[in-house]
Amino acid sequence: MTEFRDEPADVTIQNTDRPFRGRVWDVHNDTILFGDETLHRHYIAHPGAAAVVALDENDQMLILQQYRHPIRERDWEVPAGLLDVPGEDPILAAQRELAEEVDLQATKWDHLVSFTPTPGSSSEVIHLYLARELSHVVTDYVREGEEAEIEPHWVSLDDAVSAALTGQFRNGTLVLGALATAEFLRRERAV
Repeated sequence: MTEFRDEPADVTIQNTDRPFRGRVWDVHNDTILFGDETLHRHYIAHPGAAAVVALDENDQMLILQQYRHPIRERDWEVPAGLLDVPGEDPILAAQRELAEEVDLQATKWDHLVSFTPTPGSSSEVIHLYLARELSHVVTDYVREGEEAEIEPHWVSLDDAVSAALTGQFRNGTLVLGALATAEFLRRERAV
């Protein structure tokens, strides 16, 4: 089998500025030399994120409904959040988000995949983990804003995969999480 792999590219950045500085991310405006061309590219400089597929002993997957303003919808998603500290280990962020958003902890963690959801417009990398052997945990985290209205639900992994494939779920992290978890379990259980 031929090995395909994303690989770094060396481009010359002739100029960069930040026309917008935000609380979480900035917008960069880079002028780059790409081959013989000078190109201008705007993109969101993002700190990265971690997300969690929480799966119970009956292959029930935890999903959350939460309002997301850019799409004006209460979409279904998995627990997730930003890498809040520069250089933060994504597994620690995933563990924190699981506790903060749904008061759960896990003793078994597996890395599913790391992916770039919008590489044409953002530097964001999301690290997706599978959390199992779940238990409740008490935190002092106060949910505010959209997080205050999070609605957690358990759905069978099979139903989550079906909902992803039929377009009932459109959140990319949830869709990829359901599909990656199903494949991860298929491989794990085939051994």
